[in-house]
Amino acid sequence: MSSLRPLHLAAGIGGPPRYDPAHYTGLARLAEHGTLDFVTLGDSFARPGPDALSVLSRVAPGTRRIGLVPTVTTTHTEPFHVSSAVATLDWVSRGRAGWWVDVSTTAAEARLFGRRPATPAAGLWREAGDAADVAARLWDSREDGADVRDAATGRVPDRARVHRTDFEGAAFSVRGPGIVPRPPQGHPVTVVDGTADPARETAARHADVVLVRAGTPERAAGIRDDVLRRAAAHGRDPGTLRVLAALTVDLGDVESAPEPGLESGPPLAGHGTYYRGGPVDLADLITQWHRSGAVDGFHLTPITPERDLERIVNGTVALLQHRSLFRTFYPGGTLREHLGLARPANRYALRGARV
Repeated sequence: MSSLRPLHLAAGIGGPPRYDPAHYTGLARLAEHGTLDFVTLGDSFARPGPDALSVLSRVAPGTRRIGLVPTVTTTHTEPFHVSSAVATLDWVSRGRAGWWVDVSTTAAEARLFGRRPATPAAGLWREAGDAADVAARLWDSREDGADVRDAATGRVPDRARVHRTDFEGAAFSVRGPGIVPRPPQGHPVTVVDGTADPARETAARHADVVLVRAGTPERAAGIRDDVLRRAAAHGRDPGTLRVLAALTVDLGDVESAPEPGLESGPPLAGHGTYYRGGPVDLADLITQWHRSGAVDGFHLTPITPERDLERIVNGTVALLQHRSLFRTFYPGGTLREHLGLARPANRYALRGARV
């Protein structure tokens, strides 16, 4: 069955840590030239390198339309600070921010902070879900227009439109309200890799974009159906989720056949299934999977960003555009508009709640 949903494409711009902002800005601009929905920048307490969220805040003024999605680890961090930083990225990018929610599982990472020992993954993902919930509450805690600029006194809040969150969870509690005005998108886009449980449950409850790692379109479709079923069970409209297949790509060959079924490529943990081939074959694979309805699009992680991203944009994406399978211009200015997602209503304004 053919999918009538638009094709969505995103790319990672990571690789070995670099400390030159022009490197990341150049890659983001290249992805923007191909009208990709967003770029991601990975991060982890287990690896050295600059902070991904800070880097993309620096990249934001050097780009115009591309979405910017850093990995943000919710383990060992304060949800209040995380929500403020992501909201700030949305402001400095004028509505193009997202965050890739992740957790920190190792004892070595826990020792960096010394607050608590390593925790099993199930508990960490429950905490990550709470962090995503709190972030959304804090973004809503200052209604649109709550911060009024007065010529005499400067910016002052309209306290009738500022709300406490009063969240109580197993790992933390947050009173709120937030300190950053409500982001341009209302809620920056939340991305979760939902391949495995219990991350899949967190994705179903809180994600706007769910990444899945699968070696066949049938496997990807099975995960997608499970995520959408779980989302519906939580009262969400499944049509508001975008499910992208995560694929690590090596386009070093001029053109060669991909690994059969993709299963035989080397597993690269955390970056999706491995593809090795050429830009034309990659375009064919994307076309096949999307037309089958298995996924809404792809998140492509170039194994060598400087080389492979150029081949993705000028080879694979250009071919998809030539086939009228992918857009040639951005439909709007925000990441939510790129993804076809509405700006969320403010929960506190809807309830008429007041402090």
